[in-house]
This record gives sequence, C-alpha cells and structure tokens, in this order.
Amino acid sequence: MPATTKTELLAASESEFSKLQTLLDDLPAMLRLEKDADGISPKDIVGHRAHWIDLFLGWYRDGQAGRPVWFPAQGYKWNETPRYNADLRQKQSGLSWRSVRSLLEGNHAELLALLESLENDELYGEPMKGSNNKWTTGRWAEAAGPSHYRSASKYLRQRLAQFQEERDRRNSDVRDQSGSI
Repeated sequence: MPATTKTELLAASESEFSKLQTLLDDLPAMLRLEKDADGISPKDIVGHRAHWIDLFLGWYRDGQAGRPVWFPAQGYKWNETPRYNADLRQKQSGLSWRSVRSLLEGNHAELLALLESLENDELYGEPMKGSNNKWTTGRWAEAAGPSHYRSASKYLRQRLAQFQEERDRRNSDVRDQSGSI
C-alpha cells in the first residue's frame, strides 16, 4: 500500500533502505559483479537504483523551476525504459561496487533531505509540478526510493539463493567424487 503521509513515506524510505543495505553488506564479493541470464549484475541493480533517485530529484527540481520535465529522460519515452536502462548499464559499466554503493547512499541521503524539507501537503496535496499526470511528489518519491529498494532487495535475495544453491551443489559434487575414489 503506497504511503499517503510524509511520516509514512519517511518510515518506508528508511525501513526499505535499511533492509537493502543489510543485503548489500552481506552479499558475497564473488556475486557482486556476476551477470545473470539477462546480463545484469547486483552492481548494475545498485547503480540503477541510485540513478533513478537522481532522476526523480531532477524531475522535482525541473518542475519546481518551471523547466520541461523529461520522463523518464530526454530522448526516451516510458515504453523505452528497457533501452534506457541498458544504456545506463553501459554508462555505469566502469563503476566499482564501492562507487555504486556510495552513489546509492548519497542519493538516498538527498532523497531523505528533500522529503524532510517538504510539508505533507507539498508531498501529497497535488500532482508533482511538470509530471503531467496525477501522481503526487510523494508518490514519485516512493517509486524512486522505497519501492525501488524493495524490488532490489527481492532481486538480490533471489540471486543470493541461487548462488548458495549452486555452491551447495558444487560442494555436494566434490563430496560425492571424493567418496567414490
């Protein structure tokens, strides 16, 4: 259920970020850069989440300043987000694990600072300026922050489970081979 107040939004942002941070802290180094069947690594997921917070912050600033707001970004339409995300992964390909973690932490702090600076009616009283839809600033912030943290955590838990399953299978195979000698 989406947040409807500043208090709920801040609580969801901090709670979901904390869960994600715990997963990232515990993620084995061997898994951090390993690509899945779609060519996406945990590092890519972290960089993606950091970037989309930055996009939201830019949309908010542009709307407040009366500048055009490009959703999701200039030169892309919403139905082109797979291409946008692939282009983003390419642009971020040279970033290290530490770099994407730092980006995520910094952008999360900026998101919280913005949310804390706004009153409840500024977050939920009307559609976000420049968005050309009915979503409030709070709803956009939730999509860029807590909702993205939640989906990243889900993805990382799945990747970690697969990693552990494969490791257990390899260990079992080694035990079976050593027992048959």
